[in-house]
Amino acid sequence: MTSPAPIVVTGALSYSGRRVAHLLLDRGQRVRTLTNSPHRPNPFGDALEIHPLAFDNPAALTRSMEGAATLINTYWVRFNRRGRGRAGFTHAQAVANTRTLFKAARAAGVSHVVHVSILNPRGGRGLTYYDGKLELEDAVARAGFESYEIVRPGVLFGRGDILVNNIAWALRHVPVFGVFGDGRYALRPLHVDDFAALLVDRALNPIHGRTTDAIA
Repeated sequence: MTSPAPIVVTGALSYSGRRVAHLLLDRGQRVRTLTNSPHRPNPFGDALEIHPLAFDNPAALTRSMEGAATLINTYWVRFNRRGRGRAGFTHAQAVANTRTLFKAARAAGVSHVVHVSILNPRGGRGLTYYDGKLELEDAVARAGFESYEIVRPGVLFGRGDILVNNIAWALRHVPVFGVFGDGRYALRPLHVDDFAALLVDRALNPIHGRTTDAIA
């Protein structure tokens, strides 16, 4: 039996990417990850191929995706951080890096991309986080892949989450907790495992140009 072509997942040793890799491996898929943190604990052992996110070496980045047909891209940065030792840790650099990733994927022969964006990116225009996400939605659509899909999560929660778990800790330990506005806005958070399952479904059952709001 011919083994399936590997699926490339950016960040399979991190929060949501780890769940994605786990589900893919459970389904008998080969998984290859591109990561900025190759020394993080690897729960998958030899089942996971690990390569660096070599944005500064496009030729190596292309080679790391050769033989793959699908890329699941979770790469992004949470905050703008400038200063020594953290070069490239800005939304603008993340946009440039992701464009490099798309170009390398095309050169490697990847045909389908599942790209993680953000819920309602136009609603945050003027903020570099949202502007960058919107720019990359256009970039993946114009990159020339045979098919692509965009998944837009809002708030994710689950073991290992930062935002919701930190809020929960503050509510337990701090006598006063501030909220923005009148507090009557609503959130529809999605568990990270459900988000991972959605990404896997979009990778294995592609529909060209589909955009999905990932909310509960």
